[in-house]
Amino acid sequence: MALQELDNSNIDTHLGQTSSYTGEYDKSLLVREPRSSNREYLEISEDSLPFHGCDVWNGYEVSALTNKGKPVAAIAKVIYPCNSKYIVESKSMKLYWNSFNMTKMGDNDDEVMNNIAKRAIEDLGELLETGISVQLFFPDETAHELTINSKEYTHLELSASEDIEFDTYNESPDLLEFEETIDEDSELRKFKSNILKSNCRVTSQPDWGDVFISIKGKKIPTIDSLLKYIVSFRDECHFHEEICECIYKRLWDLCSPDELTVTCLYVRRGGWDINPHRVSHEYLYNNQLADVGVMFTKQPRQ
Repeated sequence: MALQELDNSNIDTHLGQTSSYTGEYDKSLLVREPRSSNREYLEISEDSLPFHGCDVWNGYEVSALTNKGKPVAAIAKVIYPCNSKYIVESKSMKLYWNSFNMTKMGDNDDEVMNNIAKRAIEDLGELLETGISVQLFFPDETAHELTINSKEYTHLELSASEDIEFDTYNESPDLLEFEETIDEDSELRKFKSNILKSNCRVTSQPDWGDVFISIKGKKIPTIDSLLKYIVSFRDECHFHEEICECIYKRLWDLCSPDELTVTCLYVRRGGWDINPHRVSHEYLYNNQLADVGVMFTKQPRQ
């Protein structure tokens, strides 16, 4: 591994194991992992993070029963801050939410949804030792458009040189090359790629995503080198959050930008998607992404 080999003993309770799915509520299914396991390697200090941000989870297969046994279907949005000490392991998250499936949670649809949200806020907050935001939506509620306007971004795959060659599939910041602005003004550039791929830390299952990078400064990565760098994650085995923070930290260290945003929108797996969002300044937050009360649409394959 180019990033690092990590100790997975804490998170292999479910990952890589045969799991029995239960339809009865069980918060003991949840497993956490300290963020420090990867941040130490990247020289990210927990006491002085070089970014603000959050992790946004969307669950599309949430369900429980009314007290009369009627199933209620919902979509969940879960957000917690990037300064939390822990992240929740993804398979344990899916097993936990599945445990509501045959659990009676209220007299009517609204009460069921409210009670699921309250229970999740309590359980995840206790697990991660941080504030949690949870909102449930009915499946037919109208979604808002995500405020990431793809047309504003330079599409790396379409803009790179035609003769570019790729031969590095483990994360390598040495691939990055830069161009510096001639005048004194900082330049704002936006880049996107649809070919971000990494693998699960434990199972090596592929994780597919789109990455959006907005950087303002006097030193900007070249299109070809940035695309090569994104491709270099292709054989890395790390969690979504770790990939996003690695991209951010490399650009932060090498470019010293005035502003930097890195957002990774991952394809759902097991009914849930994970979307890490890191910004250098709070005013750069994507308000729809980071607002638990807003259900949004993402890129077509997500």
